[in-house]
Amino acid sequence: MKQGCVALLSVMALGACTAQHEATDLADSTWRFTEIDGARPAARDAQLVFDGALLGANVGCNGMGGPWRIENDRLIAGPLEKGATFCDGRVWGQEKAVGALLVAAPRFAIRGDTMVLKSNGHTAELRRKGGPGEG
Repeated sequence: MKQGCVALLSVMALGACTAQHEATDLADSTWRFTEIDGARPAARDAQLVFDGALLGANVGCNGMGGPWRIENDRLIAGPLEKGATFCDGRVWGQEKAVGALLVAAPRFAIRGDTMVLKSNGHTAELRRKGGPGEG
């Protein structure tokens, strides 16, 4: 095998290990939203839950959930099933924003107990439940 092929395989293996590590960091964890598009969540218990191969989100009204995986630095979620109850006020706007964020294959970064999800249209910051500062 030529040296270039060995180097390419090594880089691909490293990328696969990194993606697997990031998926392991998320698997079986719960994250509380601290900001949705720069605003505090309307609902105190707004959260994102990774339960095995399934993801669930609730920002105060309807729940949404479905399968998830990591590809490179993106969270791929869906197809997502969503509740159909209309909600009033800020919680409705935040629910729509989080739904749009999750289906947009957002980039994500985890630093300690903080995660940031970012797509072209929306951003969310979350803190790992049970991490420092969680009550």
